[in-house]
Amino acid sequence: MAKAELKAKQHTQVEDSSSLKGTLASVFLLGLFIIVSWVSVYYLFVDRF
Repeated sequence: MAKAELKAKQHTQVEDSSSLKGTLASVFLLGLFIIVSWVSVYYLFVDRF
């Protein structure tokens, strides 16, 4: 009969060194660009009528 092997629990610490500050800044800049584009197109549309 096979014996069940008991392994010692190994705690591996994964260091998450990636920073999401650049991603947040990029998303804010993209959102700002989209909002400015929509507002400018809206004012262009309103101005023509």
